[in-house]
Amino acid sequence: MNPVAAGIIGVIALVAIMLIGMPVGFAMAFVGMVGYILLVAPDVGLSRLALDFFEQFSSYSLTVIPMFMLLGSLAYATGMSRRLYDASHKLFGQMRGGLVMATIAGCAGFAAICGSTTATTAAMGRVSLPEMKRYGCDDSLATGSVAAAGSLGILIPPSTIFIIYGILTEQSIGKLFMAGVLPGLLLAVLFIAVVFLLCWRNPALAPAGKPTTWREKIAGLGSTTEMLILFALVMGGLFLGWFDPTKAGAVGAAGALLIGVSRRQINWEGFRFAVTDALKVTCQVIVIITGAVLFGHFIAVTRIPFMLAEWVGGLPLPTTAIMAIIILMYLLGGFFMDALALITLTIPIIYPLVMTLGFDPIWFGVIIVLVTEMGVITPPVGINVYVIKGIAKDVPLETIFKGIFPFLGALIIAVAILIAWPQIATFLPGLAGP
Repeated sequence: MNPVAAGIIGVIALVAIMLIGMPVGFAMAFVGMVGYILLVAPDVGLSRLALDFFEQFSSYSLTVIPMFMLLGSLAYATGMSRRLYDASHKLFGQMRGGLVMATIAGCAGFAAICGSTTATTAAMGRVSLPEMKRYGCDDSLATGSVAAAGSLGILIPPSTIFIIYGILTEQSIGKLFMAGVLPGLLLAVLFIAVVFLLCWRNPALAPAGKPTTWREKIAGLGSTTEMLILFALVMGGLFLGWFDPTKAGAVGAAGALLIGVSRRQINWEGFRFAVTDALKVTCQVIVIITGAVLFGHFIAVTRIPFMLAEWVGGLPLPTTAIMAIIILMYLLGGFFMDALALITLTIPIIYPLVMTLGFDPIWFGVIIVLVTEMGVITPPVGINVYVIKGIAKDVPLETIFKGIFPFLGALIIAVAILIAWPQIATFLPGLAGP
């Protein structure tokens, strides 16, 4: 069979298999194995299957995933999400739209110790939505803001998507984490600006909460000290070269556990929940990565990525225009696929093209995360929206989707800013040296 034709058939088959309900990791592994066997040889294909599974499940680089997953789960189990929201509430709550701004600030803070968009959305949604409802905030704005701000969980480090991107492209996970800091803060500010503008036009959307004294504000900030120390220890250790990403995650998880024990805010049930939750997510992610590696070997044999790179590289278009096309492709793909599945499926094809065009791989990783953030809040997939629906059962799904669109505009602006000024993403990694 012609390799290119086999590759096209394989991609179509993969999409069809996923649409009928097969888990993403198993679907990619199945199509990749069958395609590789047909194009190479059955004994070589089966050997490649065994080798890829062994290499991925015994890979030291993948141990970074359970460590940061455990850090995020322990942070939730020890009540850090509530303390972050309470501190943000005291700072912003007395302003018009302040409760919503406090939620966004709390999501940004929790994202710095979590790494998962759904975990950030769920943790902050459980804490903030009842408060916003009690103070009369508009349902659409309240639910939409949590769904959108929860997406910061995969941009502000640590980030699961950065870890996966780094493994698939063999880029430094530490540098990717550093690259996400400034864009993450920029996006949080843009989200807050959206709330400010909406409430300036219509004050009834989010009335001001009760005022707090400066003493209460300072006390609230004091309650976040442990989180700031934890973040500084993890990111500072990575930045200064004290430990690699896996050890950074382990240090962070140990720190979160010590904080919970010292505050007496975690019991055996909470600890078991955190470990079980982290283990479930880790198994899902590693299976997806293994499937993506198998599928990537098949795609490489078809030579589609190299032919695509040559074709696009020869187009009479500026490189910025080509990047805009790639971003649009990811945006459309995010409408129908989970962020992790989209990344693992497309990176083997798109990444060689991006390198041929001369773009910085660290910067591109940030762009990819920003675009996939759009996917987690847009219909019909919009996983964050369904997480919020599970918490706010009385709010119609269309009301939540309506609330995310102003924040989608902020995401688009953030992408445009990073295209115009890529130094925002590359500045901190550049300080770390080659």
